[in-house]
Amino acid sequence: MTSARGRRSVAAGHNLGVVVSGDGARVDQRTLLVAPGALPPALDAEAVRRLHNLPPSDSEVFEGREAELAALAALPATGTGVVAQAVRGMGGVGKSTLVQRWARARLDAGRGPVWWIVAESPAQVVDGLASLAVQVSPMNAASRLDEAADWAVTWLQGRGDWLLVLDNVEDPAHVAPWLGRLGTGQVIVTTRRDAPWPGVETVLRLETLRPDASLAVLRDLAGEHVTGHAAGHAAGHAAGHAAGHGAGHGAGDEEALRELADELGHLPLALRQAGAYLRQTRTSPARYLERLRADPFGVLATPAPGDPQIRTIARLWPLTLGPLGGDAATLLRVLAHCAPTPLPRTVLDTALATRDAVDEALGLLNAYGLITLTDATVTVHRLLQAVVRATAPAGPRRSRWSRLWRRRVPPGPEAMAFALVLRSVRAHRPEEHTTWPHWQLLLPHVLAMAAVDSPAVASGELALLLVRAGDYLRARGEFAQARLLAERAVTIAESAFGPHHPDTAACLGDLAAVLSDLGEHAEALPLEERALAITEATLGFYHPYTATCLNNLALTLADLGRHTEALAMAQRALTITESILGPRHPDTATRLGNVGTALSRLGEHAEALPLEERALAITEAALGPDHPRTATRLGNLAVTLAELGRFSEAIPLAERAVSVAESTLGPDHPDTAARRDSLVAMRQRAARE
Repeated sequence: MTSARGRRSVAAGHNLGVVVSGDGARVDQRTLLVAPGALPPALDAEAVRRLHNLPPSDSEVFEGREAELAALAALPATGTGVVAQAVRGMGGVGKSTLVQRWARARLDAGRGPVWWIVAESPAQVVDGLASLAVQVSPMNAASRLDEAADWAVTWLQGRGDWLLVLDNVEDPAHVAPWLGRLGTGQVIVTTRRDAPWPGVETVLRLETLRPDASLAVLRDLAGEHVTGHAAGHAAGHAAGHAAGHGAGHGAGDEEALRELADELGHLPLALRQAGAYLRQTRTSPARYLERLRADPFGVLATPAPGDPQIRTIARLWPLTLGPLGGDAATLLRVLAHCAPTPLPRTVLDTALATRDAVDEALGLLNAYGLITLTDATVTVHRLLQAVVRATAPAGPRRSRWSRLWRRRVPPGPEAMAFALVLRSVRAHRPEEHTTWPHWQLLLPHVLAMAAVDSPAVASGELALLLVRAGDYLRARGEFAQARLLAERAVTIAESAFGPHHPDTAACLGDLAAVLSDLGEHAEALPLEERALAITEATLGFYHPYTATCLNNLALTLADLGRHTEALAMAQRALTITESILGPRHPDTATRLGNVGTALSRLGEHAEALPLEERALAITEAALGPDHPRTATRLGNLAVTLAELGRFSEAIPLAERAVSVAESTLGPDHPDTAARRDSLVAMRQRAARE
């Protein structure tokens, strides 16, 4: 029998020689060289049933693949026309381990023979089949390799209950001739390639492990030392393992293992590598996690001391990446600087010369199992990203005065990724609820780029990216996270643009707005005043953004109870907006509504009513009856009518405001809650009066 995966299949050696026949076909004339005295007798029936050459298991720990094992067990095993099964997945996901586990279960059940062939090339397939022929009948050692391989196929066809594994097939063409001749047993192909497989009608797609299974793998591989040094921990681990894992582990180690499993992306090979390292070196999970986050490629390249397999994540993928070039390599390097979450494919539309080139490059990456591709999104595993970032050539550094940049030298992959995300951010207004599904996918990539302080990213553009992301979070009612982004945007803008630049004013205004959302109106006020002063000085008194600053300052003053000042600011904002954007613009409607609110807070409800009615009419005409801004206008008009005692008119409007808010913003949004609270209060007042 042959030994571990990757070793040559034959027992002795080859007499190498390939000739071309008269019809131009290549003929493999290599022969097996086996000493005559070393030939054992042919196998009897019982020996054939027990025959196998399975590689040794790389780990006894096996979790979370029950459904996949059941799928393999459900395959027909005998008869004619048996359909081969392909097990597909990215490198390191555990394809070979799964099939090994199933093959050993077959042998334990008395079903055989099982023959394992590393099938990365046509020559390896021939070698593996020829080796099977020699194992069954040593007289085949004198045959050419192609003749011995043909003999093995004929022998298999004369039997029923056998399993042939073609492991790590790179190209369907390498195995198609053989699959067409095998149909009385089971054939399983493992591959990273997503391609049409002649003779294969069922494909089992192997994904990363579930978080609970991933944690169990790490826990078992790491061993009891992760619980600490107390003797009682070992006994606790043994008892906990018998009861279903975990009873003997300390809470700190358990949480660190869980975080480590997440950081490793639940990839089986990475879990095995980490678990073996923890066991061998007695490193704590928290320390390993710290090192992994600080130097992912270095950690991924380090096997456990004495590990005979020496297979590591950092060594696995470069073998796959090697053949890639051109557009596919460029795109993968760009994706390596995004988050390990689904990215909208539209973000990549301008990454290459044409959209078709992008689609073709994505298709190639998907075919090699390097990405997860859907109609709408593309995802790269976090560990593959770390390997690509560490091995890809760096692009030119970007600076405002860079001579290279002025010559339009193509940017490096990090700068390109940032530019693509920024373009998508600019194209999708975060305050519009219809863009939120896109923003939900885009946000992790914005945050990933914002988390890295890189010279490849222009700081001023990063401030803009943070502002837009903060606007989305504010629109969704996630004010605490929006505040963090707004504060960082202000810091970056002041450094990049200076303290008196209009972009700095915009960042100050955004921070003030989120502070007001959080009820911190006193802290927001000086920021609003500073933003207005900068804008008036740089853009003038009659600029749309000056009106925005006036409007925001009016709202903050109103929240502080300074209603007379708020009214003056709101009226000035309305005048500027209406003169620039016109009387039917939705921003004009917003300004009208804010003047009406200021009047109502001063008790002038009759004066506020026509402004609120006009604001609602403009908004409905411009944005439609089912827009969040329409809900705001409905709610505010309802409040004004209620203050005038006209509850029979106010309550239907308030009910409609709740309905629109729930359908567009969702039932848990702060604005929806405010609309509901207003309706409840209105009904209670109507009942009392």
